[in-house]
Amino acid sequence: MRNLIVVLGDQLSLSSVAFEGFDAAQDRIWMAEVPEESEHVPSTKMRTALFLSAMRHFAEALTSRGMPVDYLKLGTHPFASIEAALADALSRHRPDAVVMVEAGEWRLEQAIAKTCRAANVRLAVRDDLHFMASRAEFAEHAQGKQRLVMEAFYRKMRVKHEVLLDERGQPEGGQWNFDHDNRGAFGRNGPGMLPPPTSFAPDAITREVLADVETHFGDHYGSAERFDWPVTREQALVAMNDFMAFRLQDFGRFQDAMWTDEPFLYHGLLSSSLNLKLLDPREVIDAAVAQWRAGAVPLESVEGFVRQILGWREFMRGVYWWRMPDLADANALDHHQDLPGWYWTGEVGMNCMKQAIGQTLRTGYAHHIQRLMVTGNFALTFGVAPAQVHAWYLSVYVDAVEWVELPNTVGMSLFADGARFVTKPYAGGGAYINRMSNYCGGCRYKPGTRSGEGACPVTVMYWDFVARHERMLESNPRTVVMTRNLQRFSADERAAIRRTANDMRERPELL
Repeated sequence: MRNLIVVLGDQLSLSSVAFEGFDAAQDRIWMAEVPEESEHVPSTKMRTALFLSAMRHFAEALTSRGMPVDYLKLGTHPFASIEAALADALSRHRPDAVVMVEAGEWRLEQAIAKTCRAANVRLAVRDDLHFMASRAEFAEHAQGKQRLVMEAFYRKMRVKHEVLLDERGQPEGGQWNFDHDNRGAFGRNGPGMLPPPTSFAPDAITREVLADVETHFGDHYGSAERFDWPVTREQALVAMNDFMAFRLQDFGRFQDAMWTDEPFLYHGLLSSSLNLKLLDPREVIDAAVAQWRAGAVPLESVEGFVRQILGWREFMRGVYWWRMPDLADANALDHHQDLPGWYWTGEVGMNCMKQAIGQTLRTGYAHHIQRLMVTGNFALTFGVAPAQVHAWYLSVYVDAVEWVELPNTVGMSLFADGARFVTKPYAGGGAYINRMSNYCGGCRYKPGTRSGEGACPVTVMYWDFVARHERMLESNPRTVVMTRNLQRFSADERAAIRRTANDMRERPELL
């Protein structure tokens, strides 16, 4: 054998550079399902089911094109890890080289390199051309900098790829960023009739996967009973076109809004397909821009959507490789509380948390504000150890691959890497959630009560966080207003907030 082509579970693109120069007479593709990938963090049933179903469909697509594939299914082999399974494949096939695209996890890339060295097989790692900025390009952007700002990188990417620029090379609409126009809430009457996203009923392959998940991971959290995610490129394209036609128009205005029992609202639901590489970011961006040029959607919606993909997504990937492996251990705020057990069950009195966690365990999805300003915000202000929060986010979301999940969780949600690539801690009290949702109306806690009986835990923890980190917050122009508001409280009120916060930390199961 000339080349053994290793394809990982988030590399499901037929146009992958891994297949460049592929010769079916000399080369073979290798894919493996192993328990460790669902157990190194306790991956929920929905997340595991999506990865395995997409992998099996992709292997079938490769085989139908006459490309030989060694595919190891769960339960058909004795190997617990990728390293063990690959070591066996190398000993049997004895290829001249292992070829792969850059992994999405530092852990896996290191493990595969170690396995190839032990077998004395050359490893050829190719740049992942799915992304619009290479690792080397981002490293050059970051060179010599102690702190990075996403907006500067985003503008550079807009210019490089000529996205939303006019004939003079200036941003369409006269400004780079329309974030200020994209913070609308629904108001008292709610979102009204919402266009439902396209549904994808499980086929025979997915049904087999769902049975395997119950067999091998039946004790894992969450449920896959409502499995409804795209698992092939064809389905992903249907999902993309559905979003462009029916939800992109109102996405920008309401992208930060939340509403009871409405998990999807106007969001794209494309991140899992992008992160599995069933979709290419270029085609998604082009489709959105085409909707604006056709006059079908407002510029602020398209720019906000493009910024998430061309800006934040590419920036997070660059930051991940810029900061690893240190990022995984970051804990700039010295937080060490255990993650409350109800993060894994959704059984909690706070309605905002019940809504965000409940839908996550049912669907594998929550939108960015639910992640940042509900589950992430509470973990930050409660003082949870960053590694525990990272494990939870990586476990529960179907779009979670470590290159995007870790910097978003540890860096943005928890400020655990300090100000290296975010400008402030994203902390807020119950007033923010009350403004952006109707969650508080159905809650036993009152968002305006910050201590004592009936106090809103989100509000209590916010003010306790500000008090505990007052010196750091008052030195930052973006957060100094937090400390100025705190300073208006009397000594007695501050003490009452601290007592209430301590009581909640001692018995989080009662929240």
